[in-house]
Amino acid sequence: MSSKVITRHAEERQAQAEALHASIVEQVQQLADSGQWRTFLEFARSFHNYSLNNVLLILSQNPDATMVAGFRQWQAKGRQVRKGERSIKIFGYREKKTARPDSDTDEAAESDERVARYFPTLSVFDIAQTDPIEGAEPLPADPTRRLTGEDDHGIIAPLSAHLEAHGWSIHRAPLTSASGFTDPESHQVTLAENLAIEQAAKTLIHETAHIELHHIDDIDEYRAHRGRMEVEAESVAFIVAGLTGFDTSSYSIGYITGWANQDATIIRDTAARVLKTAHSIAEIVDHVD
Repeated sequence: MSSKVITRHAEERQAQAEALHASIVEQVQQLADSGQWRTFLEFARSFHNYSLNNVLLILSQNPDATMVAGFRQWQAKGRQVRKGERSIKIFGYREKKTARPDSDTDEAAESDERVARYFPTLSVFDIAQTDPIEGAEPLPADPTRRLTGEDDHGIIAPLSAHLEAHGWSIHRAPLTSASGFTDPESHQVTLAENLAIEQAAKTLIHETAHIELHHIDDIDEYRAHRGRMEVEAESVAFIVAGLTGFDTSSYSIGYITGWANQDATIIRDTAARVLKTAHSIAEIVDHVD
């Protein structure tokens, strides 16, 4: 391939990347202005925050579960559990205080209180096991919908080879909520095992961006500035995916909006770092000879 063709290809890709980045700002602003993110966030907060043990129990019985609640709780949210649906069993927590039988005074009774703790079995159902109740308000749409395609668009093999050449290993494992994470101590990138191939490809770009941007060189620094770093990594994923030929906006825009706290300013402020890293990763997956 001639140098003129290579230069033209690089210029076209740069222009496309800049247009994709500009579209992130626009779409995040639209989502924030619509109030959809805030509405969904308030809805999500209305669900009980289950312990890790209960999350593992839920996923062991229904690996595809996303939002679970009890029978009456779903009715209060305007949805009815379908007849014949099998419940997901979890453990609740109860305390019962009783006075010791030989307490003679109020003071003694208070200090001699006995607390009995027990863990009753509770039944919950996933949202997929419910239907809307006629006349009820519809549930707000999730602004971060995982991709479901079965094509990795040529992402996984070259990025995996690149990471492995630099001492990283890639694994699939059951994860309770995140699509993936990167462990700098073990030099391991983990992707959730239940991801569709297209979502796995996008997540691999995201984790590669964290590595290329040196986000995880200092974990304390990452924790202190996690919002900005997550915005940068997902912006890179959106741009690289767009350059490669697939659209991740159904997931990426909601994700970025949340981590940016609905403020598009952080996206503009990180443009230079994002575009530079997007070009670097795009070159790794570029199939042009």
